[in-house]
Amino acid sequence: MANHMNAAKHKASGKSVLGGAMIIAGTAVGAGMFSLPVVGAGMWFSYSVVMMLGVWFCMLVSGLLLLETNLHFEPGASFDTLTRDTLGNFWRIVNGLSIAFVLYILAYAYISGGGSIVNHSLQGLGIALPQSLAGLIFAIGLAIIVFISTKAVDRITTIMLGGMIITFFLAIGNLLIEIEPVKLFAPNGEASYLPYLLAAIPFGLVSFGYHGNVPSLVKYYGKDPKTIVKAITLGTLIAFVIYLCWLMATMGNIARSEFVDIVAKGGNMGILVAALSDVMASDWLTTMLTLFANLAVASSFLGVTLGLFDYLADLFGFDETRTGRLKTAAVTFLPPTLLGLLFPNGFLIAIGFAALAATIWAAIVPALMAHKARQLYPNSQGFKVPGGTLVIGIVIAYGLLTATCHLLMMAELLPVYGK
Repeated sequence: MANHMNAAKHKASGKSVLGGAMIIAGTAVGAGMFSLPVVGAGMWFSYSVVMMLGVWFCMLVSGLLLLETNLHFEPGASFDTLTRDTLGNFWRIVNGLSIAFVLYILAYAYISGGGSIVNHSLQGLGIALPQSLAGLIFAIGLAIIVFISTKAVDRITTIMLGGMIITFFLAIGNLLIEIEPVKLFAPNGEASYLPYLLAAIPFGLVSFGYHGNVPSLVKYYGKDPKTIVKAITLGTLIAFVIYLCWLMATMGNIARSEFVDIVAKGGNMGILVAALSDVMASDWLTTMLTLFANLAVASSFLGVTLGLFDYLADLFGFDETRTGRLKTAAVTFLPPTLLGLLFPNGFLIAIGFAALAATIWAAIVPALMAHKARQLYPNSQGFKVPGGTLVIGIVIAYGLLTATCHLLMMAELLPVYGK
């Protein structure tokens, strides 16, 4: 398992902290951010920020606990290896299944969101399509890129990320200038905001999902915890600032009462973008916002399905031949695409289910692994997350709370704003 003798060989060698931070932020930020204003409508801006701060802290700590365990292994050890060698095969299987489920359900969520935003974009051109057909076109077009090669995904995603940055700041910058403070901070008259806050917590977790990249950072930087901690902290803070700007831009321009109609229509990406388009100053800025939404959901879909594609190829032993990749593509894309055809407006529901499964590998398992690693290496002088067992307990409790909140939502015991 662990081998600390070669630690000196695996230093960061002057590699930029910012590079690692951008990996973390780029993984966390994506199409899921479009769910945040919709699920936050019940508690509105101030409580949404409080909720996001709490989720950011817990997800930051859970990532650092994963790093603590990872540093007992050689750089390059996978999440699967860490789980197997610390917690055993039972948790390895549970963790693997939760990751596969999250990837599948997010693929469906992005097909739903992609169909919605593609449909909205085409309507601007005077073209009307059933949303299920728009989702099918979206899925097939991007699936071809994943089928071609990883290099194709890398090149297309790089272009998309550059476009996302430009269009985000152009569109959101204008919305931030046009904010009406009375819309952000006016009393909302609710008797209690806590039920709405609890209902939103699972969506916050999905917005800070980066944990699969922690082993990659250890491989990239080597056993240099100071640099990796800085990269994770900075990366998650960048994500938090982006979400804060997004919440300000949406809630500061769309009245809370208007979210009743957005929620009633399913809260999908195209519906939210259409509502924002109505308050934007020019058609050009509306185009930038629509382009950003298209790029965000497309890059998220490519990232998720590439990971799922590689995972399933390894699981089933499919080779890299054209026939092998075709088999992998079939098991990767057919299930979520079929769901997209049957349930074209399941974006928010799918994000919630992703959070339910992600509590395992993004909160509970990292905390359990760190606890076990401290038992296995009681005399280790390496990196250790401050706070002792209390911090581990907080992360586990947060994971259990998130799962419970989603189950309460499924049982309709937590409210949905406007219903």
